[in-house]
Amino acid sequence: MKQLWCAVSLLAGGLFYSSIAPAQETASGALLQQMEQASQSLNYELAYINVSRLGIESLRYRHAVIDKKVYAQLLQMDGPRREVIQRGNDVSYFEPGLEPFSLPGSHIVDALPSVVYADFKRLTSSYDFVPVGRTRIADQLCEVVRIVARDGTRYSYIIWLDSETKLPLRIDLLDRDGETLEQYRVVSFAVDDGVRSLMQGLEKANLPPSLSVPENQKVLFSWRPTWLPAGMKEIAQSRRALPAINKPVESRFYSDGLFSFSINVSPADKSSVTQLLRTGRRTVQTASRNNAEITIVGELPPATAKRIADSIHLGTPR
Repeated sequence: MKQLWCAVSLLAGGLFYSSIAPAQETASGALLQQMEQASQSLNYELAYINVSRLGIESLRYRHAVIDKKVYAQLLQMDGPRREVIQRGNDVSYFEPGLEPFSLPGSHIVDALPSVVYADFKRLTSSYDFVPVGRTRIADQLCEVVRIVARDGTRYSYIIWLDSETKLPLRIDLLDRDGETLEQYRVVSFAVDDGVRSLMQGLEKANLPPSLSVPENQKVLFSWRPTWLPAGMKEIAQSRRALPAINKPVESRFYSDGLFSFSINVSPADKSSVTQLLRTGRRTVQTASRNNAEITIVGELPPATAKRIADSIHLGTPR
């Protein structure tokens, strides 16, 4: 009888867990979607630091929506004044020693970590959103969610979201061993209409003209990868000559909506050797075979970059 009750208890426990775990994961996914919406719809100011193996940056980011148009400012707080301003779909860059310029964009790329702007509905096919609990960051109660690739081929994130506003107050990027590669951490923040008032001056500010961005042209390559991490899709390709190395390079660009990388193939020469370079989240993996140099560049663990390089089918040997 005891064995029967144990079996029934285990079965019931398994059914209970299987029904609760997906519900928790769905709730965590909903929290992440609220973070993305809050980051683009609220009027707020963040003072924060970015910590990486390259050092520590101190920045201030302001964001406001005025007459359904986004205005934002990113300011480097230490050292030479570097500033980025967004007005609608134009993003302007101001840096000492360089002529100011503008580029089209829906947000300032260098402001909040890219995960904040991810399409989390798309990511559900390749990633798990794991609830971790609650804790305090910047004297605010936060919900904590971990984002983990199901196939284990990518880095992971831990995100601390303010329970009230759903703004991200801390984001850690972790490698596959759990070591922190980068950290974004808010020191102080404000969410109110005072930020909107501060940003109104940008409505009539004189901003530099937009640079024209050439359109991507479809080109045909004789090579292709035979393996990619789950969810990775090709988003662009190009063929160009690089004057610095005096040889043509063919490139394919990939993204899963969270991490991105490129595959670059060029003719091999005497300097072509197999090598690996990793700086923070970015890996450069180079391999040489069949008279071709293959270089993987992007936000990937070294083992994943090597596996992609090894999978390249070159077609007719060059």
